Amino acid sequence: MKFFSKDRASHGKSRKKKSQIRDWSEALIVAAVLALIIRTFFVQAFKIPSSSMEDTLLIGDHLLVSKFIYGLQVPFIDEPVLSVRDPERGDVIVFEFPEDKDKSYFQRRDFIKRVIGLPGDKIEIRSKSVYVNGERYLTPEAVYKDGNLTAGPRDNMPLVTVPEHEYFVMGDNRDRSYDSRFWGFVDRSVIKGRAFIKYWSWNSETFRPRWDRIGRMIE
Repeated sequence: MKFFSKDRASHGKSRKKKSQIRDWSEALIVAAVLALIIRTFFVQAFKIPSSSMEDTLLIGDHLLVSKFIYGLQVPFIDEPVLSVRDPERGDVIVFEFPEDKDKSYFQRRDFIKRVIGLPGDKIEIRSKSVYVNGERYLTPEAVYKDGNLTAGPRDNMPLVTVPEHEYFVMGDNRDRSYDSRFWGFVDRSVIKGRAFIKYWSWNSETFRPRWDRIGRMIE
């Protein structure tokens, strides 16, 4: 009887351990599925790797991007579904770099820029000044860190018309941004969402958080 009692106790512990492992596994699977759904359809985190959006966004800023505001991209459907609205002038958007369209999924890069031109708009740049439909377009976020030095298409771009379903984008750091002035327009289908908040910021030079930037909305 003593041997039988130990065997039953051992068997009970084994079943309890298996039950705990199953419970943990199920919880992890559910959490992973929920995270995937949230990342795919609602919000996604991005990190700023370059200076093209300074001083609005700094290297080391971590952002949340609303993916549902412009609608969900569904396979085999050209237009987004359940969209709240279309991208508007001034929105800071994350999109798949157009020149990476022929690369594999894992080689494609995400860019972040500000929408300047909407479908049908006429865009021109003269001596650094941006003109939209014949009127000078001023935005307080734009900075010019090379002063009055002008160069090529960066500072002087002939008149272009934004095609249907496409957008003209620029970085806020106008003198140091690789954007629509150089490679063209952003198709509606590759826009992933609108950046709306900085949830974390890390200064790699001082090895300290930028506390004053955390929780700030992106204008």
